[in-house]
Amino acid sequence: MDDRSERADRPQRPTLRSDNEPPVLVKEPPPFAVRLSPLLWVLSFVAGGIGVVYLFVVRTDHLPAIAEAIRAVDGSRPEATYTTAADIVFWSTFGVMVALLLVQITHLVAFMSRKPGTRWWQLGTLIAQVGLYALALEMVGDGEQGEQIRRLMVLQVGLVTLALLVGTFRSALNWTARRHDVRRGLAGANLPDL
Repeated sequence: MDDRSERADRPQRPTLRSDNEPPVLVKEPPPFAVRLSPLLWVLSFVAGGIGVVYLFVVRTDHLPAIAEAIRAVDGSRPEATYTTAADIVFWSTFGVMVALLLVQITHLVAFMSRKPGTRWWQLGTLIAQVGLYALALEMVGDGEQGEQIRRLMVLQVGLVTLALLVGTFRSALNWTARRHDVRRGLAGANLPDL
């Protein structure tokens, strides 16, 4: 048999190159809603931070007002009891406000890392924040300084609400659901410019 006819009868050798290239992790810019939501969160942190610092600075003016509110409940105690109770109420409120800010910062980092269920935790912090601020405004919302604190607290809650709403737009939900940005191809080949 001829060598040429033997080669013609053999099937074509398969190619070593596949059209199905491996998935490669890439860093793609997030959609507009995902970039806007953290901006609103950061602005809310700024408003909350200014409110916490302002509350700390004017605490000596507010402690007598808090003591009067406590005295209105039961006026039969010694004076030292009211000042101690006012200190406890003030520092408890102050500590919870700072802790809430820190928890919200942690949840923002989790949101940007595309952790599932983060929006529910952020909603929980918003609900806790509204309850805390309603209580805090009853205690420290009187007077000229109280009006400034009230404005900052309402501004912060408004910004957090807007951030949560923007974070639930369809593009943001799709971005979170993807968990990773993937393209087909070889690692390091044809990388898009970021």
